[in-house]
Amino acid sequence: MIQETEWKRLFERAHLTMEENKDYLCELDRPLGDGDHGVTMSMGWKAVSENIREELEGENDCGKIASTSGRTFLSAVGSSVGPLYASGFMEGAKRIKQKNDLSDEDLRQFWLGFINGVQKRSGADSGDKTMMDVLYPIQKVLNDETIPVESRFEHALWAAEQGMEATKHMISHKGRSSRLGERSLGFQDPGATSMFLLFSTFVTQATESRNAHL
Repeated sequence: MIQETEWKRLFERAHLTMEENKDYLCELDRPLGDGDHGVTMSMGWKAVSENIREELEGENDCGKIASTSGRTFLSAVGSSVGPLYASGFMEGAKRIKQKNDLSDEDLRQFWLGFINGVQKRSGADSGDKTMMDVLYPIQKVLNDETIPVESRFEHALWAAEQGMEATKHMISHKGRSSRLGERSLGFQDPGATSMFLLFSTFVTQATESRNAHL
């Protein structure tokens, strides 16, 4: 169970994670793009974190917190990643609207909505060397009914990491890096990496919150 204060803390922790990994993400982006992915993610999540402490300070609707954060990210980021994250958060928010506390099932539904939102906006398939190569494995695990709901996120985190690593062996078919063709082989996708970092932050926060309420 995550309370709204802990839900807000997740968004603030995401900013710290992206700030800590800003240089690393830029380094990953140099062979494939403009070399500024880390700066982009830092800017977007900084705006979200600031908005959590300002406009959303008294808000307790987790759905509204998510949707507003998505719009804030979009406003702060001019690159193509902005609409992808915004679409994800807006779609995920629909599944947790008017909820002040989120159960494991609520969290599962949020991420399934988030993934659907990003997929619709990106149109990317598995193997295209994008953030979807992290999100599709998460989706598969979250829908696996053989795994208890409370354990699915830990399994999904492992699958997400494998998806991120696998992008090193893919040829890019989407975005600026697609122009490189086979020259994109051997490089880990920065968008997949930042998505893994976000999901890892989420799982850490969710685990800590769950343990605190035992």
